[in-house]
Amino acid sequence: MQISIMMMRAMQLDGPGKPLRPVERPMPEPKPGELLIEVAACGVCRTDLHVADGEIPAHYPIIPGHEIVGRVVEIGSDVEGFALGDRVGVPWLGHSCGVCPYCRSGRENLCDEPEFTGCTRDGGYTTHAVADARYCFPIPTSFSDIAAAPLLCAGLIGWRALRLAGDAQRIGLYGFGAAAHIIAQVAHWQKREVYAFTKPGDVAGQAFARSLGCAWAGASDEMPPLPLDAAILFAPVGALVPAALKAVAKGGRVVCAGIHMSDIPAFPYADLWGERTICSVANLTREDGNSFFEIAERAKIETTTQPFGLEDANAALAAVRNGEVKGAAVIVPGL
Repeated sequence: MQISIMMMRAMQLDGPGKPLRPVERPMPEPKPGELLIEVAACGVCRTDLHVADGEIPAHYPIIPGHEIVGRVVEIGSDVEGFALGDRVGVPWLGHSCGVCPYCRSGRENLCDEPEFTGCTRDGGYTTHAVADARYCFPIPTSFSDIAAAPLLCAGLIGWRALRLAGDAQRIGLYGFGAAAHIIAQVAHWQKREVYAFTKPGDVAGQAFARSLGCAWAGASDEMPPLPLDAAILFAPVGALVPAALKAVAKGGRVVCAGIHMSDIPAFPYADLWGERTICSVANLTREDGNSFFEIAERAKIETTTQPFGLEDANAALAAVRNGEVKGAAVIVPGL
């Protein structure tokens, strides 16, 4: 008797610097504590480029993608709170140990033995994915599958970065891509002034920023018309750190939101003096996710997206790398 094996389609990265290639794999089975999800959409994040380029250590071969939206089709043992057909989102932090000092103190984003979706465990450039149920979030019904996908990283990391900026009233966003276009809307809804910094000459990007409520938009080598209370750096360019320090007022904070950044060049102590601070964002906590989706719904966030078919994942990555996407690129297996 021949047993039929269910298969899934995916785009696989075999190693750093290699293009993704289409593969078929046996359908994975959820282990205890896991969900099997039929992927409806998966956002394309700049972090995926760092994985593809080998700038972030990954377990190759790997299926990239960590902004997953899909529906539960199978539930592993020891899972509570989910039912078949539930729509869920899966973020970058896909698993934490639960026992290290960071996990025990509510700082699971700093876990000593984490697993990352699309990096150390297979992600969402596929038709089906397995995820730790503890790191799956319900998606508000007000967002479509494609619109919700960028919220799972661009939105979540932007939200954590905004929270680390404190109660700053005047905020600068360096790099106006997927994350900035979401968090600019949140900050505007919170009655803050948002100043957008793009690549020099990116007139279209600056116009896009202003259309989302930014008070000012200019090039990253320009100074804002007024000193900033805080700056968030989404562009992975270390040279922007000294530039942002010069743009913030005394007591201001510069938040580096990327998981990878080029080296920060030397700068005079005088640019840091005046109780200015620099901090980084590392991953996210489940509390970040729960609070962000509540805010995103209340603020009526609208994501701007460009969909790509699963087999077009290489083109999607290239478009993100070249800054050709307005808002966020999203892989849609059903296209």
